[in-house]
Amino acid sequence: MIRTLSEIIDMAKGKGKVIAIAGAEDKEAVKAVIEAKELGVSAILFGKREVIEENLRELGADFPIIDCRTEEEASKAAVKSVVEGRAHIVMKGLVKTSTLLKAVLDKEQGLRTERLLSHVAVVEVPGVNRLIFVTDGGMVIKPTLEQKVQIIENVVAVARKLGYEMPRVALIAAVETVNPDMPETLEAAIIAKMNERGQIKNCKIDGPLGIDNALSVYAAEVKGVKGDVAGHADILVVPDIHSGNFLGKSAVYFANGKIAGIIAGAKAPVIVISRADTSESKFASIALAIALS
Repeated sequence: MIRTLSEIIDMAKGKGKVIAIAGAEDKEAVKAVIEAKELGVSAILFGKREVIEENLRELGADFPIIDCRTEEEASKAAVKSVVEGRAHIVMKGLVKTSTLLKAVLDKEQGLRTERLLSHVAVVEVPGVNRLIFVTDGGMVIKPTLEQKVQIIENVVAVARKLGYEMPRVALIAAVETVNPDMPETLEAAIIAKMNERGQIKNCKIDGPLGIDNALSVYAAEVKGVKGDVAGHADILVVPDIHSGNFLGKSAVYFANGKIAGIIAGAKAPVIVISRADTSESKFASIALAIALS
């Protein structure tokens, strides 16, 4: 079982994967791939040739370029390169996330599966002796119960590829008791029961749990919360995109943590990197995508 982002980086080395960058006029995205060259990655750049060529000269790099004049054209061509096997991973450059995901979800020429797309953040924080998976802080705004089940299935698939045979999943709420005035606690209890009955497989689920008794054995013992997940959670499923976004960024900015992110649920990994992400985070996200591809 992998416990640090460094181990994910080691896992990614030497796989020789090719990343298709949609909107490769984005110098920061290209720079992230260059910095990840020690992983043995290469890239195909989709976008306006003249801009990309100028950036490559400045960066001292050389990658094949496919000239595309619009965001839509670049997104479709990048996704198509993965569908056809010329690349293995799609990465967002200077295109809107919605434009890229529209190409990913195209029924005829995209990477669509029957699964929901959801964001998975992998967080490493000092003081926690394992990686924590947080979902979904980047895709589904306010998931329904059915969508939460698919979000769990996506993150469990990611965790299992990283060596977590039976990951522990905590459905996070403000309290660890069912409260009819807090719908997320009711849904958490239902999903936990679904797991108990074998409707959600390959993981152990409990909820509702507060974030303290999900992560801390001490907090779980003090509050009398028992079970296989309490105090030992690997995966935190949040009730909405806001709490997931806050939680991931708090790990970085309040706790000096490290974070990698991926969009799961497609036929191939999709990397959506923010310009505000540190180079370390971008590197780790690329490594995570390679490890999963």
